[in-house]
Amino acid sequence: MSAAWGKCFDPTGARYGVPTYPWKLAPDGLATRRQLRAEGLRPGGQQIAAQVMRVNRRAGGVRVSYLYRIDHAKPVRPMTSRKWGALALAMRARCTCPQCGVTYSYCLPTSLGMCVLCAYPDEHERK
Repeated sequence: MSAAWGKCFDPTGARYGVPTYPWKLAPDGLATRRQLRAEGLRPGGQQIAAQVMRVNRRAGGVRVSYLYRIDHAKPVRPMTSRKWGALALAMRARCTCPQCGVTYSYCLPTSLGMCVLCAYPDEHERK
């Protein structure tokens, strides 16, 4: 057994406080949030059942994903018309420049906080 694999294998939870498995070797019946969502489920307030861990050689640390029990998962709540409306308003706000009020067909960069034309007005006038 390699040292990296041994560091990530703790099925009793003695080392990390929760059962830990190496990447892609978790037992059946457990899934991550993304895997639950792909099946139309959500954790539904349950506690973390286990975790999968892998050594990240580039960053020198480890990556951890929490696992939840599939049999305790609940179905995803359906989108209501009010939720769709709120989502549409939020997306429109992300596409509207607060400086000039123009609505673009793409989300504005958060690093600028406004559209490119308002952020760099001098460069626009030169052309």
